[in-house]
Amino acid sequence: MEFPLTFGLQKTGLPLIITSGKLKNICFLIDTGATHNILFTYVYEHFQNEFKHLDKKQNIMGIEGHYKEVPIIEATFNFEGRDFTSTFSVLDATDAVMQVQKETGVQIHGILSTDFLMENNWIIDFEKLKITF
Repeated sequence: MEFPLTFGLQKTGLPLIITSGKLKNICFLIDTGATHNILFTYVYEHFQNEFKHLDKKQNIMGIEGHYKEVPIIEATFNFEGRDFTSTFSVLDATDAVMQVQKETGVQIHGILSTDFLMENNWIIDFEKLKITF
């Protein structure tokens, strides 16, 4: 399956995907520089019952450059008719999210990292601006 990134790039300058299913309309930023999948706290709080709560925490560097201990969850979302499951760090990044929303008009709910891309065999073609999975 192929998914073009052009729409998100043209509208916001960001590579975005939008989910369907139970976690409908969750907007993830695809970040090939990120080492952890992130779900922002306000999304986690809204959809708590949809996630598998893992008894794990980890230290990650937040967007502002400081390390934080954050909980780890497992989330499943539907994208283009397929379910994808992965672990996510729950991070409060309200200020950064609000800044992105102010600049682009789009609210981002989380980040898909290189780990997600690799574990789900998503390949990004930077020349054609598409994802293949």
